[in-house]
Amino acid sequence: MAAPAAATAPAGATPTTTKSERAGTHPFLPRSGHPARVVEEERIGSRQLDLTISSPALAGTGKVRLLTPDGWTTRRPGDRWPVLYLLPDGEGDYQTYTRDYHIEKWPELRRTLVVMPQMPFYGFYSNWWNTGAGGAPAVESFHLDEVRPILERRYGAGRQRAVAGQSQGGYGAIKYAARRPGMFRAAVSFSGFLHPLQYPEAVSGGAEYLGVPWQKIWGDPVRQRHIWRENDPYYLAERLRGTRVHITSGDGTPGTLDPPHTEPDPKIPGLADLAPFYPDEVISLTEAVMGDESRTVARRLQEAGVGVTTHFYRGTHSPSYWQRELRDSLPLLTANTEPSR
Repeated sequence: MAAPAAATAPAGATPTTTKSERAGTHPFLPRSGHPARVVEEERIGSRQLDLTISSPALAGTGKVRLLTPDGWTTRRPGDRWPVLYLLPDGEGDYQTYTRDYHIEKWPELRRTLVVMPQMPFYGFYSNWWNTGAGGAPAVESFHLDEVRPILERRYGAGRQRAVAGQSQGGYGAIKYAARRPGMFRAAVSFSGFLHPLQYPEAVSGGAEYLGVPWQKIWGDPVRQRHIWRENDPYYLAERLRGTRVHITSGDGTPGTLDPPHTEPDPKIPGLADLAPFYPDEVISLTEAVMGDESRTVARRLQEAGVGVTTHFYRGTHSPSYWQRELRDSLPLLTANTEPSR
């Protein structure tokens, strides 16, 4: 695994950043005298390339996996491809979509540069508040202010962008599109955590269960409510006008893709307190909560005049459903995207 040679990146004009793409920047950004840069490339098969990025926003390094389109290895200066960002769940594993779904075998993605960035564990696609100090991890800044410009300068990423994600990544997809109006033409959520203030105990309970200091993310939902709202798609609805949005989720009951005798979700303090509000047949309380939040946000987007479509179904918080929903949503995510060569 060698550091990338400069000759591997074609020279070309650096795309400018529009005012709309700068909008929504978190006030507590990390400060560093060194810009983000690629410090290592690793080729994974014929179409996959892993990048290691030295990131001031993370105060360390972060990984990004690229699934490259046909013709990418022989690209010329100025060649650009449409881009699909695929965001992982709360584990933040950049290998999720190739390891679990083998999207490198999907013919629908051979004309698109697919970007799969790492996220710090339970990072919630946010620049952490850190009791007012800001700084790392600044997840939104890593993805949109560091990774994105690097890919547009050196790796053929174009300005036709779409974003999708599963679970916490579904939240990230909708939130990123709302906080940066005009950056993404389409955003899709699969079982996303779309309205944190609807059930803040789901955020705190899940974090405590996993050992994450949740108040460092956005603070307290009462005392720092303004920060929660700044990161809650429900309150950013109007900013999604002009973006195509698709929201999908199950209801927590066993569905067609759940094996017989599927075990219930583990009991998570805080989240388990919501169980009395749901029918006894719900075995995936996480998905039931995500379904509620997804429906609430979908209604809010409709009221705000956003072009939103939905698919709600019987099913649990499971990758088998997310793979199906991703495949079904590809026509939206890749529509009207052509490489510029």
